[in-house]
Amino acid sequence: MIVITGASSGLGAALANLYHQEGESLLITGRDKIRLFDVANSLDTTPEKSKVLAKTANLTDSVEVEALFDMCELQPSTIIHCAGSGYFGSIEEQDPEMIKRLMDNNVTSSIMLLREAVKRYREHPVTVVVVMSTAALMAKGGESTYCAAKWAVRGLVESVRLELKSINSPMKIISVYPGGMATAFWTTSGKALDTSSFMTAKEAALMLKQALVTTEHGYVSDLTINRG
Repeated sequence: MIVITGASSGLGAALANLYHQEGESLLITGRDKIRLFDVANSLDTTPEKSKVLAKTANLTDSVEVEALFDMCELQPSTIIHCAGSGYFGSIEEQDPEMIKRLMDNNVTSSIMLLREAVKRYREHPVTVVVVMSTAALMAKGGESTYCAAKWAVRGLVESVRLELKSINSPMKIISVYPGGMATAFWTTSGKALDTSSFMTAKEAALMLKQALVTTEHGYVSDLTINRG
């Protein structure tokens, strides 16, 4: 079973479609109930295909995160955390409530998801993929709070990796840093951009999925997906 957050649109929805086509059983989640179930219903759920479970969840709430993982009928092989949001503008012009929402959607959600995943699966070879942004690798003008959120998630991931290493845990955490994608992300973030040259969510999903292939003695721990 594969768990995918942020699956109501964009990269998460594209990954759900790819894995479903390969017959993987899925548990998908997102904040928007209508869009999430539109994605779930768009997947072919005939008996010959994989099973798709869908549940809306507020990932900043530890109780809802626990309830989400309780739905897993099998131990997940992979958890892909795509959930997040953007908010841009000059620091002095940003709204305090929008900044708080940005931090909750990106940082708090990642903390709660990793906390629950490690608590349940640290003794098992589960792969947790945390999708961030190239904004977690470099500062960008007009994206100060967004960069702050993504850098915080990067620090979280690197610290939890060390904790898992100290107990010889078989769990792996993979960091993914995608560049700009042509999705509704920009519209909902309030940043007007020409995305005609950006990669599609499906293109990014294909590259991410290919990079998750592991061998007995190796895996890709950090992946940057740049747009060409």
